[in-house]
Amino acid sequence: MSDQQLASLIEFAESGNQQKIEFPEITYQGWIMEVSEEGLLISTGFNEKKGTDVWLSFEALKNAKLFFWDQKHSIWQAFNDVS
Repeated sequence: MSDQQLASLIEFAESGNQQKIEFPEITYQGWIMEVSEEGLLISTGFNEKKGTDVWLSFEALKNAKLFFWDQKHSIWQAFNDVS
């Protein structure tokens, strides 16, 4: 992963107060907990008992649509691809 791609993932993680990652077969919505050169960790739970933490590789993220919650406008905003 290039430095630019890693910086883009970090920018995505810091955008909005929640993130949404959509794949054709599944959507993850929650908070980015960690970013590494391999990908990112998203926590999808509302509390310790119901949540799931999922590692998504950089390769997998190339096939995803990324969104962040824009509090100012109360809508999901598309984030530029991390490719």
